[in-house]
Amino acid sequence: MLDPRRMVANFEMKRRETQIKVRSTTVLALRHKGKVVMAGDGQVSMGSTVMKHGARKVRRIHGDKILAGFAGATADAFTLFDKFEGKLQEHNGNLLRAAVELSKDWRTDRVLRRLEALLVTASQDTILVLSGSGDVIEPDQDAIAIGSGGNFALASARALIAHTDMSAREIAEESMKIAASLCVYTNDQLVIEEL
Repeated sequence: MLDPRRMVANFEMKRRETQIKVRSTTVLALRHKGKVVMAGDGQVSMGSTVMKHGARKVRRIHGDKILAGFAGATADAFTLFDKFEGKLQEHNGNLLRAAVELSKDWRTDRVLRRLEALLVTASQDTILVLSGSGDVIEPDQDAIAIGSGGNFALASARALIAHTDMSAREIAEESMKIAASLCVYTNDQLVIEEL
């Protein structure tokens, strides 16, 4: 006799194998010289096709006091933005507390845990990455990046922070340009927000 749970698991695995992967995004957040900057590229790709050049993946939330950016499925990210803004309201703008509470929900809620996205959030004091597996990660250094070109942008930002006198915005812009020159899923149509 067939086990219905096993049948559902097999169906889900086959569905995921046949889905076209939407790849997109490089989002970089950094703190330097008293400024917090978040930059995101605009490219959205489906398979080997660029579907959009000017997507907005970075935004100001909670009265323009917090920056948030996403990597992953767009509809999932918008759901997470809404949930995260709700948590910020609930916890009076406390970024760390809101992030932990969202991660708890994201990991345990049946619907939320199926969302495929990462969030990077930043305030004047804190930069965090949130994932659906319940991770809330605060970087050791004052820079973090997510998405397909994230490692390129992060390496560039760390080098520029350590070895130049550039402003935070200039570092973010240059790092994202470097990522765009290396990652086929990243372009140079940037949205940059600053606190």
